[in-house]
Amino acid sequence: MESTGSSGRLWELQFERSSTPGGAFAAHTDSALRSAELQLPGSLAAAVVKWPVELAQDDSWRMESVLSKMTIEEFPDTDELVWILGKQHLLKTEKSKLLSDISARLWFTYRRKFSPIGGTGPSSDAGWGCMLRCGQMMLAQALICRHLGRDWNWEKQKEQPKEYQRILQCFLDRKDCCYSIHQMAQMGVGEGKSIGEWFGPNTVAQVLKKLALFDEWNSLAVYVSMDNTVVIEDIKKMCCILPLSADTAGESPPSSLNASNRSKSTSAGWPAWKPLLLIVPLRLGINQINPVYVDAFKECFKMPQSLGALGGKPNNAYYFIGFLGDELIFLDPHTTQTFVDTEENGTVDDQTFHCLQSPQRMNILNLDPSVALGFFCKEEKDFDSWCSLVQKEILKENLRMFELVQKHPSHWPPFIPPAKPEVTTTGAEFIDSTEQLEEFDLEEDFEILSV
Repeated sequence: MESTGSSGRLWELQFERSSTPGGAFAAHTDSALRSAELQLPGSLAAAVVKWPVELAQDDSWRMESVLSKMTIEEFPDTDELVWILGKQHLLKTEKSKLLSDISARLWFTYRRKFSPIGGTGPSSDAGWGCMLRCGQMMLAQALICRHLGRDWNWEKQKEQPKEYQRILQCFLDRKDCCYSIHQMAQMGVGEGKSIGEWFGPNTVAQVLKKLALFDEWNSLAVYVSMDNTVVIEDIKKMCCILPLSADTAGESPPSSLNASNRSKSTSAGWPAWKPLLLIVPLRLGINQINPVYVDAFKECFKMPQSLGALGGKPNNAYYFIGFLGDELIFLDPHTTQTFVDTEENGTVDDQTFHCLQSPQRMNILNLDPSVALGFFCKEEKDFDSWCSLVQKEILKENLRMFELVQKHPSHWPPFIPPAKPEVTTTGAEFIDSTEQLEEFDLEEDFEILSV
């Protein structure tokens, strides 16, 4: 296993500093450069489409007109299974079902014309917000699983459950929405990232962990692993809660629970388990992904708890949701669309929040080695099942992708479950002032790329 201790945290993202900030259509300062190239993946890899850069940035329909040519038939005619977030599809006989499953995922892209971040900051995240959008997509999938279930499906122009609308509103581009681009960008200041600066997978994970503390409706426990190690004891301490009794009515439940109390908790009024969003940031190589990790990486998409992975290429983040053979399937946030707000009836027009084209693909060996895996465990039994799958499929390798241990390592600082800072304002108001981010401890991450 590659060293990931504090002396070896040369991590995350060679592609974070290997080129200037920007997404697929970063603005060019050279006025002589009049066109940009879009490389299409998979069977269309040789195709190159050119159009003026300034038009590509503003007119999302131009991107969509290209992608609309990539239909489900572009997949090879094969008997292989396609895996999407823990579900399998037989490509030869279930193409429409596969496309329906993919289009049901919430798709967050660059937006423009929203209120300036921080009051005077950018009003578009084009060119820098792609990893934030991918983090939103992973979290949205966790919320869908939490409230609607993995088998829930979306249909265009069909009335959706109220929980779906409420989930969508968590991600609107407004400072009062708990997972908006505003909240994520400003919370990133506490992680050492200026507003408008490109994030890596680990930074996004840390931001989501902190924002979740202000989200009482979804009430998620967010665990971000450290040093390639997931600690079962720490997760149980964070997710297991005591029952609500007459003596404790009106009090918040403690963060830990012993086995005898846990068995009684559901009937007493408190769930025994706080739904878990588990994020595992990884470095799967130095300059490129080590092929020894490929099989284990693909196994993660087969797990019922899978939320996919965050990653991509230099300064281009994608949300990976599955694979076919050695090709990863992903949703791409690099389309700039206009800000969408709630309508007069309180609902959101969701037509631009689902990708109706065939998904894009890339060879797994072209993936940048800095990634973050996501998993959702609604109940304790889901987490126990995940641990068993990891022991069976991940820990069997000689060079393990990550470690799963029962006890908190003795040489680590004591584990303290994260808690919402004691402030008198709402979460949105709290992080609207970056000065107050000092309430959070800055956690050492792995985005140092040179020594």
